[in-house]
Amino acid sequence: MHIIVCIKQVPYTTEVRINPETNTLIREGVESIVNPYDMYAVEEALRIRDRLGCGRITVLSMGPPQVETALRECLALGVDAAVLLCDRAFAGADTWSTSLTLSAALRRLDPGLILAGKQAIDGDTAQVGPGIACHLDLPQVCYVSRICEITARNATVERLLDHGHERVHVELPAVLTVVKEINEPRMPSLKGKVRARGANLTVWGRADLDVDADVVGLAGSPTAVNRIFCPPQRSGGGLVPGGSAAEVAGNLVKRLRADGVLSDGRESHG
Repeated sequence: MHIIVCIKQVPYTTEVRINPETNTLIREGVESIVNPYDMYAVEEALRIRDRLGCGRITVLSMGPPQVETALRECLALGVDAAVLLCDRAFAGADTWSTSLTLSAALRRLDPGLILAGKQAIDGDTAQVGPGIACHLDLPQVCYVSRICEITARNATVERLLDHGHERVHVELPAVLTVVKEINEPRMPSLKGKVRARGANLTVWGRADLDVDADVVGLAGSPTAVNRIFCPPQRSGGGLVPGGSAAEVAGNLVKRLRADGVLSDGRESHG
């Protein structure tokens, strides 16, 4: 079985910067990490390969050259190969364009199973995995918390719901997006790190994929972002003194009245 794990490199939450002209995240030169949810997908791919006793794993990502770091981190864990989709034409892609571009690469890779994290922490849309399934016309199961049984032809999985679990039987190839409850990711070994450092990565641009320029990147993104900004940092709170609950409540009322929030014992509606 050829397992493809789609990963994304995301910026640290404290390192988010925004391009005011394009309303997109600035990723170049920003310290980044592998999307945490995708690491659970990588770990599950490794466990499936171990369970089946055969197969190969490829990690696939789209982004600037610095994404190579994220791919090598996965290679250090025991992944067999890595493919990077890197082209200026791909820049600024929304979830639709991203899933379309990844799907074009997946057709070339011919997967038996596609795994991904449930969502990326920088966008939180959870749309790329299902988008890939739609573009490839494959069955999908989202929020997978356990793979009960799996063969080269089908799988039985449990998906996490708001009020319990649902068991689903799905034919392969299929797209599964996983949640953090599915496993505990391993740490890379020294041998794995050495191997990853010298491994060759496959890099594909738009010319290597069967996609037109007008359907990829910012030009091919139907999502319209009118404005995006970082909210102002909130000021720190304060403590209300008092030796008892009644005293604290009294001091709080006094402060609220002094600030004009309360007037004559009632909330101000002005």
